Amino acid sequence: MFKKVLVANRGAIAARIIRALKELNVSIVAVYSEADKNLSYLDLADEAYGLGGSSAKDSYLNQALLIDIIKRSGTDAVHPGYGFLSENTAFASKLEDIGVHFIGPSSALINLMGDKNRARQKMSEFSMPVGKGSGVLSDDEKEIKNAAKEIGYPVLVKPANGGGGIGMFPVYSEEKLLDMVKKAKGIAEKYFSDQNVYLEKYFEKPRHVEFQILADANNNVMHLYERDCSIQRRHQKIIEESPAPNIPEGEILEIAGKVQKSVQSLGYDNVGTVEMLRGQDGSYSFLEMNTRLQVEHAVTEEVLNIDLVKAQVLSAAGVALNDIVPNDTHRTGHAIEVRIYAEDPITFYPAPGTLKQYKLPEVEGIRVETGFKEGNDITPYYDPMIAKIIAHDETRKDAITKLVSYLETIIIEGVKTNIPFLIFTLESEEFLNGDIDTDLANVLVERMKKEKQLQ
Repeated sequence: MFKKVLVANRGAIAARIIRALKELNVSIVAVYSEADKNLSYLDLADEAYGLGGSSAKDSYLNQALLIDIIKRSGTDAVHPGYGFLSENTAFASKLEDIGVHFIGPSSALINLMGDKNRARQKMSEFSMPVGKGSGVLSDDEKEIKNAAKEIGYPVLVKPANGGGGIGMFPVYSEEKLLDMVKKAKGIAEKYFSDQNVYLEKYFEKPRHVEFQILADANNNVMHLYERDCSIQRRHQKIIEESPAPNIPEGEILEIAGKVQKSVQSLGYDNVGTVEMLRGQDGSYSFLEMNTRLQVEHAVTEEVLNIDLVKAQVLSAAGVALNDIVPNDTHRTGHAIEVRIYAEDPITFYPAPGTLKQYKLPEVEGIRVETGFKEGNDITPYYDPMIAKIIAHDETRKDAITKLVSYLETIIIEGVKTNIPFLIFTLESEEFLNGDIDTDLANVLVERMKKEKQLQ
């Protein structure tokens, strides 16, 4: 087991990792930017090092500074969390070069699956269903237009090494194609230091269904069922649940089996998630593989009663899969997670500010993940997520009822939040009936606007 782990992240996920490491009796090194110097979870670490600036580039993406801290602190492993450097091949490789464990898959696997286009090509070799797509786009305008024509409109412009829905744009006609490609390249360079983008066929109103994978260093792989992440705004998930509603279990197990075999063929060796789009006709298409812990990992933890963060650490430390989790995992009940953001609930524009009041009551069957306390600032430098709230109950209906009731008790003052929209969505007829797709959030926000105008 590792002796000392550096947590190369911030906010809710940093707090979550620190909690898991404490339970594993591992010494913890935290890092923080200037903007995050007052966050409470830092007090739980054995050591904490400042990263200087507030921007992501100057702090949590500053590889040279992080590696210097790793060496000075005597860290023997790094947990990257999600976002930032969690899927950065160069960072993982640098750690390997200095004999420090990267808590995640090997740099070779991150490199292979991190390029979304190459990952699509690789997974198609293992009989995974993969929709039409292009290679990485050149700067040649004619080639870009031809690639889109070959796929057929609508197409989706996507960063090759991106994630979190950032820099993704649907394009319905050639007139807007070049502008959207240029815009996507600029965003990809800003957020991922890689301006490469590609095109793939854009599914109209699909469901977003993903499969959790856990593997060890000996090529033992198991799937931990699925999560439905169809409720999204700006291509970013805001509500996730398991089991996926209104999808037969036999269908889920069939796709999960294909996912497990494909990932095993890759030689995968840690936690990962295979994301799929499910068409209205029930067909599936491989979207991407995230070689890291997901924001929504708690949904799986609740229905399976396992700790994915601990599992990830143990796997990276060389523990065999059957010593990490039992082979006969079975889900119990239904879990739903919502992400609370500091943003306008109608426009979804970020709304940074100070948490003048921040009260999240303790309630049985409700799990809260946050990295903030009252008085902390939600700054404009990072993703404005404040907290994740997870409800677990015997049935989906009961979980929804419990979650709505809890959201109504939360007190947050000083920043706008998306809680009104979350409640509106959870109480909508479509969501209650499990009639969901990736466009539903857009439909509901327009309905919410009209109802607000009528009041």
